[in-house]
Amino acid sequence: MSPIAEPLGTEPNDWPSVDLTGPITGLMRPVVWCEPGDSIREVARRIDDSAGTCALVRCEAGLGIVTDHDFRHRVATGEIGVDAPVTDLVTMPALTIDEYASPATGLLRMVEHGVHHLVVTSPSGAAIGVLRVADVAQVEARDPFMVRAAIEAADTLDALADACAALPDTIMRLHEHQVPPRQVGAAHSAIVEAVLQRVLALRPSPVLAGVSHSWILLGSLARREPLLLSDVDTALLWADPPAPEPDLADSFRSAAGEILQDLRRCGLRPCPDGANADNPLFSRSQADWSTAARGWMHDPDQEGALLLSAMVADSRPVTNVVLGDHLTDSIRSHTRTRQFLRALLDQALGWRPPTGFLRDFVVHHTGEHRGQLDLKRGGLAPIVALARWIAIATGDTHGTTPDRLRRGADGGLLTGAEADTLVSGFDHVYALLLDHEVRATRAGTRPTTYLSPGELNPLTRRHLRETFRAIAAVQTRADQEFLWRLTR
Repeated sequence: MSPIAEPLGTEPNDWPSVDLTGPITGLMRPVVWCEPGDSIREVARRIDDSAGTCALVRCEAGLGIVTDHDFRHRVATGEIGVDAPVTDLVTMPALTIDEYASPATGLLRMVEHGVHHLVVTSPSGAAIGVLRVADVAQVEARDPFMVRAAIEAADTLDALADACAALPDTIMRLHEHQVPPRQVGAAHSAIVEAVLQRVLALRPSPVLAGVSHSWILLGSLARREPLLLSDVDTALLWADPPAPEPDLADSFRSAAGEILQDLRRCGLRPCPDGANADNPLFSRSQADWSTAARGWMHDPDQEGALLLSAMVADSRPVTNVVLGDHLTDSIRSHTRTRQFLRALLDQALGWRPPTGFLRDFVVHHTGEHRGQLDLKRGGLAPIVALARWIAIATGDTHGTTPDRLRRGADGGLLTGAEADTLVSGFDHVYALLLDHEVRATRAGTRPTTYLSPGELNPLTRRHLRETFRAIAAVQTRADQEFLWRLTR
């Protein structure tokens, strides 16, 4: 069958079950090469002969790719003729993945970008194979593609809400089929980002369209490590108008409020504590964000300075990335002061793991959560907060919590052993929380971040206790050696 007519598999048997932790090179397909001057007809024949679904094109600007999707949607529809050069069809640049990455990482990258092929590259950057989604996606792991495709195809808000209804079950299925927890969180984040982009496309606002602006995710979604029921925290930044417009900010926030309401209709909950793009604290012009950031850094004792600067450090633009990066540029500025970093560290160290004096945990003694641990507040938050401080101190706020911890070791703010301890602790607690939330949801009870130690088996309980104590020890050393580490 020619690639013009060849569809991706749609039945469960078309999506073989594979080990998502094995080597990626065992799953990749041979490369089908073509030159820029080759006709589309010739490239289609070459792909068909190889039983493949794509070809790579060596272009002057780099490596391009043409896929079966391109043939079906642009050639079979008559948009482009079969005798046209393949460069009329090619996508540049082709997305790549390192040969040492895991299939789970490849799956995530494809979900994030909404593509079905990745070019596998050697350490030298040479293309050595092609990874297809059909080669890595088991039936259960295929769900993110189905959800994302439905999101991108939605032409009404009702259709988008219907597509989003499958998201919680999709995330739970990924976890239950042992996709690594960090990969589950990153896929979750990518789909939420796609929902926000689709909502913005379905509700074009004259106000928003009239001024360059950027929608920005905050918090765990920005770090690509949300939990099952994480809120959607957002910010808004717009370019400074040529002349003052007194009502512009109010108009922007009103338009943002409508977008947030649409997200609610899609089952995504904006932040109940106010970290939303319609709140004046989180929606400002470029100049106002710069002024606010300078104020936080030079006077960290002012109300809200540390909290807001920490939240801005956990930010990732979804639209107009170049403009949106201005928000974190403010935090990365060299105007950071030692006073500011000390105050921010004190705030980070305020998140303490619940370690007991003897053998057990510190638990709540009264109220609704009597006898329980808050795993998020006592286990995840201390690590996330210290990693965020490292991100601000090093001037690089990109990446996940483990990414930041590794950079902390590279920059001398942590030892290698400390970084390993905190990364291991993060992975352990994050996995426990995700599992706890999934189990509660499947059981029909309201998920929380609270857990009774008695629910854990002895080995897990001991491991968690050791994790908490290791976190506390790193916190103590960071507190005592703050100045020495900062000036190394």
